[in-house]
Amino acid sequence: MHSRAEVYSPLQNTAVWIAAWLYNVESSDETLDALRDLGGRHSYLGGPLLPLLRDIRAAADLETPGPAVRLILWGPGQAPGLLAGSPAMEALTPAGAIVVRGHDASHILVPRYTGATVQWRWFEETRRLPEPAWLSPGEADALLAQATNQAALLIDATGPTRHDLPNPRLTVGTLADFYDTPGLPAGVTARAAKLFARADQVAAIIETVTDRLNDHSFDPQLFALWRHIRTARMAGVADAVLDYQREYMGNA
Repeated sequence: MHSRAEVYSPLQNTAVWIAAWLYNVESSDETLDALRDLGGRHSYLGGPLLPLLRDIRAAADLETPGPAVRLILWGPGQAPGLLAGSPAMEALTPAGAIVVRGHDASHILVPRYTGATVQWRWFEETRRLPEPAWLSPGEADALLAQATNQAALLIDATGPTRHDLPNPRLTVGTLADFYDTPGLPAGVTARAAKLFARADQVAAIIETVTDRLNDHSFDPQLFALWRHIRTARMAGVADAVLDYQREYMGNA
């Protein structure tokens, strides 16, 4: 199993960019450029991406307290926050989903990443979705900090590596740059950015040890960190969206 599919989430930054656009922090052009950087060519209903953004704006409830945009990630040991047996659940891929809160329904955007393209599908759910963990940024950061310390100890324990990869931490730095591309929109809270950065660091460590160094002796310990990474990404998105909402309502 390749670890990048578990720990890297272009959908994280996609969700934040959509929220920044909804709350008028970023322009349509900047948002479309960022989404192309995150996934390549996007398609919706067989056409370009702009109609998807228009449909999101038409459906979104931006003012009810709580995040209007949520990130749904899932994987080993962590069920997706969707209803079992629903069309959205059936269409879900390992990439996850974005939930846009509407006035009378949840609008679930499910992407399918295939090479340099992203195909989007739209589902509506009038029933209440399962509640997420709703961790505060501090709680999610504390869990991920513990995971970071564990991962750092594990990578130090790998000892000497192949001659063509003498320093695992250099590889971690290179991969962290990859995970951070293409960046976040304006106005993201420092709390959310810190969570994303820590998640990127742990993700890079996992990929370094399991894939780049081809060392699977620590797989059970490293794989247990996936859930903390996903939880931190979801908590960071929620925090960023809530801050956009506060600014939006304060300026209304």
